[in-house]
Amino acid sequence: MTDRVVLASNNAGKLREFSAILAQAGMTMVAQGELGVTEAEEPHATFVENALAKARHASRHTGLPALADDSGLCVDALDGAPGVYSARFAALDGGGKSDAANNRKLADLMAGQPDRAASYVALLVYVQSPDDPTPIIAEGRWRGEILSSPRGGNGFGYDPLFYLPDLGCSAAELAPEEKNSVSHRAKALRLLLTQLQALRV
Repeated sequence: MTDRVVLASNNAGKLREFSAILAQAGMTMVAQGELGVTEAEEPHATFVENALAKARHASRHTGLPALADDSGLCVDALDGAPGVYSARFAALDGGGKSDAANNRKLADLMAGQPDRAASYVALLVYVQSPDDPTPIIAEGRWRGEILSSPRGGNGFGYDPLFYLPDLGCSAAELAPEEKNSVSHRAKALRLLLTQLQALRV
């Protein structure tokens, strides 16, 4: 397995987070933008299809193995929404494309709703080549509840509204290092790492 892997994202935070974990498998990550790869289309209704499309796109344009993720918030009472549209939830109705706008829309939709259960979901896909018939897929879920009003100043996305009953706080009230050890993405990365290390045996 090649040590150099392209990350199908230009997100600096993801690059740091993924690099730290996957270095344990002897992998060196490089962001797709550094290799001249454009963003892939994400037209699909599921996290796994979008992540697979992004990974294959990055691998096809670089000739390298690729890692991609697609993640978001799924609220039980909203039939899984915002789901794959998490980053542009408010924009779907002509609102702004920002964390604040997304959180306002979610809080409005959940007003008076007794069922507050939700999950953050992270779906990671690793391909060794563009047409890899057996991609490695790892999923992480982080269960919580939706608050009626935001709490905390850390994190991003829906973290201020995502309450963790076991910890007694919102995701935005966690220190970054604590969040990165218990989040949906951390869970998915640990599963991925186990599978990648098995490839090297």
